[in-house]
Amino acid sequence: MSLILHVERYVAFNRRLGFSFKDHERHLLHYARFAMAFGDERTRSDRIIDWASTASSPNVAAERLRIARRFALSLHAEDERHEVPPQGAVGRRKLNRPSPYILTRGQVRQVMDAALRSPGRDPVMHYTWHYLFGLLAVTGMRRSEALALRLSDITPDGLVIRQSKFRKSRLLPLNGDTRRALDEYVAIRKRLGISGEHLFVLASGKPPAGDTATRAFVCILRQLGLRGGPGEPGPRLHDLRHSYCAWVLESFDNEKDTSRQMLALSTYAGHAKLANTYWYLKATPPLLRRIAGQAEQAQAGRTQE
Repeated sequence: MSLILHVERYVAFNRRLGFSFKDHERHLLHYARFAMAFGDERTRSDRIIDWASTASSPNVAAERLRIARRFALSLHAEDERHEVPPQGAVGRRKLNRPSPYILTRGQVRQVMDAALRSPGRDPVMHYTWHYLFGLLAVTGMRRSEALALRLSDITPDGLVIRQSKFRKSRLLPLNGDTRRALDEYVAIRKRLGISGEHLFVLASGKPPAGDTATRAFVCILRQLGLRGGPGEPGPRLHDLRHSYCAWVLESFDNEKDTSRQMLALSTYAGHAKLANTYWYLKATPPLLRRIAGQAEQAQAGRTQE
C-alpha cells in the first residue's frame, strides 16, 4: 500500500471519530508525495525530519513533525517496519500568545449599541451583531461555539454547546437577563421573517462566517476610537472571552478556595487544561496585582485575629 493510501486511510479513520483533520490531511499528503518521490513505501525517520525541515519557519517545522510523527506511530502499531522519528527532532514549537485586551463593561455596552446603528441592507445583521457580541461578553463563549448554536440548543437548563474547540459538549447556565435577551433576538428574527435552524443568522437564514463577525467587531471598535487603524494592535473579538474570564477572576472571593474557583471557571469556559485559565492571571498584570493584593490583605486580617 502506498503512503498516500495510508494517509487517506488514517484521515478517514480520524474523521469518523469526529475530527475535521483538514490541516493534517494537507500536511500528510505533502509529506507522502515528498517521501514517495524518493521511492519510500514506509515511513522513515530521516525522511520525515528532512521533510519537516523544509518548512518556512521553525514553528511550522515543529508542527509538521508532530503531525507526521503521530501518523508514523499509527502505522508502526500495525507494521513495525514503519519508523517513528524522535520528538523535538527539529526543535519545539514556540507559542507566542498575544496579551489579551480587557474591555470594560461600559465599552462592551458601547460596542453593542453601535452594532445596532451599523449600516447595511441586511435587515437582521445589526441585531445579530448586537446580541452575538453581548452573548460572548456575558458567557465567555468562543466565537465558533456561538456561531454554531442552533435554536434547539436553548434549553430550560441553559445553552448546550455542541461544537466546542475540543469536540466536547457542555451546558452553560444562563441568568434571567441573558435568557430574556436571547428571547428578544428570536422574536426579532420571527418578526422579520428570518428562518433557519441556527441561532445567529443573516437574512439568508445562515450563520455569518467567523471572519465576517470579527471584521464587523473591529470596524465598530475603530468607529468608537477603541482601536487604531489596520496593522495596529487592539482588541479582537476573542477578547470578549478574555474580558469575561477577567471579570470573573476579579469577582473571586479570597476567603474561599481559589483553586476550586479556578477549576469552576475552567470547566465553564471549556478550557482543556486548568493552566489555560491561570494564563489570564499571568497575561493581565493589573489583574494579577489586584488579586494578589486582595489575598495579602485577607491573609493579614486572618493573622491579626
